[in-house]
Amino acid sequence: MLKVVRGGSLNGLRGKQLLLTIVAVFCTTLLIWAWEKTPLVGTLLPQSEHFEILSPVIYVEKPTSDPVYPELPTSLTNDNFDTISSDESVTTKSEQEIGAAPKSSANANSHENGDGESSVESTTTEKVCNYAKGKWVADVRWPLYSGFGCKQWLSEMWACRLTQRANFSYEGYRWKPYNCEMPDFEGSAFLRRMRDKTVALVGDSLGRQQFQSLMCMVSGGRESPEVLDVGIEYGLVKPRGAIRPDGWAFRFPSTNTTILYYWSASLCELEPLNRSDPLTSYAMHLDRPATFLQQYLHRFDVLVLNTGHHWNRGKISANRWVMHVGGAPNNDRKLAQIGEAKNFTVYSVVRWLDSQLPRHPRLKAFFRTISPRHFMNGDWNSGGSCDNTIPLAGGSEVKQDGSADPVAEGAVKGTQVQLLDITALSQLRDECHISRYSVKSSTGVNDCLHWCLPGVPDTWNELLFAQI
Repeated sequence: MLKVVRGGSLNGLRGKQLLLTIVAVFCTTLLIWAWEKTPLVGTLLPQSEHFEILSPVIYVEKPTSDPVYPELPTSLTNDNFDTISSDESVTTKSEQEIGAAPKSSANANSHENGDGESSVESTTTEKVCNYAKGKWVADVRWPLYSGFGCKQWLSEMWACRLTQRANFSYEGYRWKPYNCEMPDFEGSAFLRRMRDKTVALVGDSLGRQQFQSLMCMVSGGRESPEVLDVGIEYGLVKPRGAIRPDGWAFRFPSTNTTILYYWSASLCELEPLNRSDPLTSYAMHLDRPATFLQQYLHRFDVLVLNTGHHWNRGKISANRWVMHVGGAPNNDRKLAQIGEAKNFTVYSVVRWLDSQLPRHPRLKAFFRTISPRHFMNGDWNSGGSCDNTIPLAGGSEVKQDGSADPVAEGAVKGTQVQLLDITALSQLRDECHISRYSVKSSTGVNDCLHWCLPGVPDTWNELLFAQI
């Protein structure tokens, strides 16, 4: 009787073990099946294991590694320029896919409201806008100022309302981005946003047009005698014998906002080779930014750079510029090509500017893409013209995601310098140039490079206002 009980107990124990084994096998099978079907099970892993299933880090290559562009010389990467580590150009795959800018200082996501106060927005919910992708639409509220009234800031040669041109239908269009709202530009709102700040535009004559456009937009094209000329604070005075100063700076007393322009067609440092000779040639340092930028960068809150149209053999020869790299005359045959030299300089200046931004966390830096020319049947000196007066005859939309200026786009990639992308949207506006109404038209030269004002550069400033 005792043996029966013991045998029953033994058989019962073995039955329980078998049952537990079956349950364990079933659970293990279920777990493996669930692992293959859903990644959510990954949340059951210990915290130390989570990083094993994340997307790998993608290392963004330096734009200068592209064989089209020479490597930056040591003069741009030594301690004098305080260049940041290349590790800071690393972004994750998810950041690249949404076009997010690399992370910067603590106030990188701080945006000022109309009263000049700051509010911080979450990067996880902020929608990335491509302001360059959109459509030109008719709007009776445009232009934003009168071409007759903005005489205080607008050069007569660019005020097409003061010429013999009779068709001004091009003035009644505004740019509407597809995937984001662009705020209406108001001079008072701009001044409030830029209270106690300095906005600097540095570049060629197209940069000067953008500067004059901005002054007209902020003032509404009205006479503003209270605005102060503060050019002397930035060394912007007219040298003896010069036609005009190298730039202008004006301050609006109501908000202490300063807007300035400095002429630097190449963005390079220009160093006279013989200071005692008024006709001396200049070392054009392709790997050094303009001295003005190095000297006054700490005073800027918004900076817009541009270059492009002075990069031709005629301009360089007329200006007596001699290409230098690393402090010596350039002996690289590839870099001696004008296009390569321009591309090299764009990358050099952007990289230098990016290296300075950690020192100036309040500075918002932009590189504006090139403004398109519309010469037909010849160039500016060979009978080229742009006679179209029908708005948007070549189309009204920009649907592409990438910039029509790949050099500028490539230069800012992986940096904290933002792209002010105006090329493709401006390409659609061939009817907006000064054309044969230029003051030079008597010599047979049409101006299909500069724009009538009011006109396309106003839109550039609207985009700038939206991105600040």
